[in-house]
Amino acid sequence: MCGIVGIVNLHGGKPVDETRLTCMRDVLRHRGPDGEGLLVDGPVGLGSRRLAIVDVAGGHQPMANEDESVWVVLNGEIYNHAALRPGLQARGHRYRTSSDTETILHLYEEEGDHCVERLQGMFAFAVWDRPRQRLLLARDRLGIKPLYYAVVDQELLFASEIKAILEASSRRPALNEAILPEFLATRFIAGEDTFFRGIRKLLPGQTLSWSRADGFQTRRYWRLPAAVDDIHVPLRQAAQEVRARLAAVVKSHLMSDVPLGLFLSGGIDSSGLAALMAPMMTEPIRTFAVGFSEPDANELAYARLVARAVGAEHREVVVSPSEFFTALPQLIWHEDEPIAFPSSVPLYFVSRLARQHVKVVLTGEGADELFLGYNRYRVTAWNERLGRAYWRLVPRPLRQGIGAAVHGLPRQIRRYAERTTLALEPSPRALFFENFAVFPETLQRQLVAPALLDGRDPYGAALACYAEAPGGTLERMSHADLQTYLVELLMKQDQMSMAASIESRVPFLDHEFVEYVAAMPARFKIKGWRTKVVLREALRGLVPDPILRRRKMGFPVPVGRWFRGPFWPVVQEFVLSPRALGRGLFRPSVLSRLVEEHRAGTWDHSDRLWLLINLEIWQRVFLDGEDIAQRSSQPPVVLVR
Repeated sequence: MCGIVGIVNLHGGKPVDETRLTCMRDVLRHRGPDGEGLLVDGPVGLGSRRLAIVDVAGGHQPMANEDESVWVVLNGEIYNHAALRPGLQARGHRYRTSSDTETILHLYEEEGDHCVERLQGMFAFAVWDRPRQRLLLARDRLGIKPLYYAVVDQELLFASEIKAILEASSRRPALNEAILPEFLATRFIAGEDTFFRGIRKLLPGQTLSWSRADGFQTRRYWRLPAAVDDIHVPLRQAAQEVRARLAAVVKSHLMSDVPLGLFLSGGIDSSGLAALMAPMMTEPIRTFAVGFSEPDANELAYARLVARAVGAEHREVVVSPSEFFTALPQLIWHEDEPIAFPSSVPLYFVSRLARQHVKVVLTGEGADELFLGYNRYRVTAWNERLGRAYWRLVPRPLRQGIGAAVHGLPRQIRRYAERTTLALEPSPRALFFENFAVFPETLQRQLVAPALLDGRDPYGAALACYAEAPGGTLERMSHADLQTYLVELLMKQDQMSMAASIESRVPFLDHEFVEYVAAMPARFKIKGWRTKVVLREALRGLVPDPILRRRKMGFPVPVGRWFRGPFWPVVQEFVLSPRALGRGLFRPSVLSRLVEEHRAGTWDHSDRLWLLINLEIWQRVFLDGEDIAQRSSQPPVVLVR
């Protein structure tokens, strides 16, 4: 695991400024406290900060092949590097290290850009081909590792985090206002855009190459399955196959020359990983959990239950509201963009706890999207099922009248009725995307300054993923989320763990496992009101029954309650202050209404206030240049054994 950076002078001649390259590299020190490296080759420069995991002594970067004609910097892990190595040696390649990074070099020499198709793992890397004067950037299939780039003043700048690009850019950071409607609706930006004007992300499953002869070329080298495999086997048989495949993936993800552990939430996903991982280790696995003092935001009892069942060496951290808000500006700086999910903050605290004992952790990210674990999947399934007759038999004008009547119901009833068939039209946009938006389009038209609503569809990228997917509504929802919503979750996972200098791995997102599960029909995943059916069956007998039966909590954070109580000043400062209102993004009267409704308890605007607060803090940190995010003092942590 590392932080990688680079500068390419697109017109040649002018050598790379080593001082600028060093500044880019070292602003990512948290990603790699174990080592550093630079390559300056005339108009091209590569830099790396290293968190040493595999071949601790020999895996220094940038790394070259035998004759130093090809160089690479890698962020991530290649789990099948040992399996690829004998074939490459048979073709005459001489290894000088046991690092997975070196396998990329030799595979590139043999197969060029197609080397990515042979790699199993999580990665973002850059290869500089000196004889061809050609750069290749690549990102793993699911987007587990980030990679950002920008073309500024005839230079290509790229890095693992946006802040490194800002460090080398001569331009003042500016808000990319076009993304605002999508962010407010979905919490994330699904396409290449970022919050920074002119800075893009390389999308998952893609490569970007550049040479003076050919310019920039983008290639998509991987897609989710194009068909649903309507397998006719009993659930038990399908579950056995899922267990066998998942066990093999977990074993591959234990590749490490340093201590590793597991983030244990007490949910089915991480509990399943713990149960599979424990017998594979020669000593008790080390598990780490996080919670809050509020009972409805605390899953620690379930985590302890699993830890006892697998014989783990278990540790926990309890985060107070004051610690939470003290850390927030610093963590927004680490994330580079507004933090979409409050759960990012406790993730950072448990990462800090784990870093005291291990350098690598496994996590359960990705299982919800693969196995249809979110509540919105089953709600959509039931709305579609119950709505078929309603939409077919009731004329559209009458349906519209009923929908209008629903919107006029008392608030406590309306908040639920508006998400049912009675108020929704039979389209994926209405049933799935708009129905679960943080700021639906109707509210955005009231709230957002008209000049910022440029007509771009906030669900455009997600709807495109939905439309190209095979199967029915549930299969398509899963495909859309795997390519959009999940990518945002993975950035949370990457940046919050790397803020604490720890590597997180996601076994559920092994691409071959993803291909297998994504092609399974939805009936193996949702049955009635029950989610993750085949995964629950696969883990039966491994995971304690209370975990298999329990309702999903989803890492709850009680920010809504905090906003009504002692942390009301946070809302006042970052939503209603003259400074926040003066940016002209939102109508003050609508903001005031949302805030007062939430404070009075007549409506729960927790998620909306969270996004607005984060957006304002982000602007103060990155646009206004306030030095509030890089404080040397860390917020205190209360440890519970």
